[in-house]
This record gives sequence, structure tokens and C-alpha cells, in this order.
Amino acid sequence: MEFLKSFRYLSAILTLSLFACQPSGGNNETGNNTTPQQEAPDTFRMPAKDTVKILEDYDNTNRVVWQKPEVVIDLLGNLEGKTVADIGAGTGFFAFRMAPKAKKVIAIDIDPRFISYLDSLKTFELPEEVQNKIETRLALPNDPKLGPAEADVVIIVNTFMYIKDQVAYLENLKRSISDGGILLIIDFKKKLTPLGPPSQIRVPLFEVEEKLIRAGYRDVSTNDTALDYQYIVTARK
Repeated sequence: MEFLKSFRYLSAILTLSLFACQPSGGNNETGNNTTPQQEAPDTFRMPAKDTVKILEDYDNTNRVVWQKPEVVIDLLGNLEGKTVADIGAGTGFFAFRMAPKAKKVIAIDIDPRFISYLDSLKTFELPEEVQNKIETRLALPNDPKLGPAEADVVIIVNTFMYIKDQVAYLENLKRSISDGGILLIIDFKKKLTPLGPPSQIRVPLFEVEEKLIRAGYRDVSTNDTALDYQYIVTARK
């Protein structure tokens, strides 16, 4: 898609603007070797310079190759007529690729800077018919701000490890998924990889499975071979 060619240019603009930002909110998007988010009592906070580093690392590691977005999106099945929630949407890597295929995409992040970035990107780079399919939403670290059964599909990419009380979050999120809906989680394997967050903050695959089951999800399935550095977990409500 033509608008995806503008990601690098627009990311550079956002990078420059972030140097002037005071720390605010959190950044769910990882994929780098930066210091993990520092915790405040009720939220995550990441200094602007660390957010800049995230964007630089994504730009320099050719994410489209190792993240294999089309492979991931294919796992979601036919998105026509469905509402997809992208939790930790960051710079819209998945949200903007899913939008042409879905009825609606809710791009969720806890960092208002990324919400502003996504709003600018969709306005200036997407055709009007696709713009109207994307809604940005500012959430809280412990609440994705989704209504009951609002989403048919939910994806959480490179973000699950930063959620503080993961079982409680999954239980809350479950109420926002329609009956039979899909939850897909992608995170970095707990092993040494050429890129990614520090290994000590990564969540082992078996723990993600256990937490999904404890939160009441069914049909939990895993794939740790499709992606080089990450595992994929799917479950249904």
C-alpha cells in the first residue's frame, strides 16, 4: 500500500517532536533493547528519549521482515464485517494494514503522543474510505477502554509483557470481545534474540497460556515457529 511508504518519513517527524516532549503516559510498542518502562503507582511512564529510541530501532531493523505482518493477519481469518481492536497500536504498524480488510479498527494506546501521530497519519495518508474505518482511543494501563462485546478480534503485539496484572487485564478484556471472538497475543520469546526488549521482562510462552486459561479463555493455541523472535498465541472467548 502506498501510504506505508510514508512511515519512515512520518516517524522521523514524530521523533523530532518527541525530543521536546515531557514524559507522559506510556508506550506499549517495543522491539528494541531500551530500558523497560518505569512504573508509577497507577501507570507506566517512558521518557521521550526512550520512545525516540523505539522508533529508531524499528526503523533500523526492517520490522516488516521479522514481524511478518501478512502472516499474522492471515491467522485472524476473514476480517470483513468485523471490528478489530489493536491494543498497544503504537505507530499503527498493524492497525493500518488491517483497516482495509476490516469493518473497523480501534487503534488503542496509553500514550497520547501515539494517538496524535495515528490521527495525523490517517488524515494525511489514507484514502477517505479507509480513514473512516480507523478510530483511535486513549486507554489506561489497566483498562483498554472497550465497551461490552465491542470487538470481534483483539490483537496485543509487543505489549503484553508491560501489562501489570495480566490475568485481571485479560478478564476485563474478555468482556469486550464478542462471543466466539479471537484474541491474538504476540510477544518476544524469553531467549536471547538479536533485537527486542531485555530478556528479564519477557513473559515465557507457557505463562501466557496459563494466564489465558485462568482468565477463562478457550481454544488456546500457540505457535513459536512462524516468527523468528516471537511467539503467537491465539484464544477464543
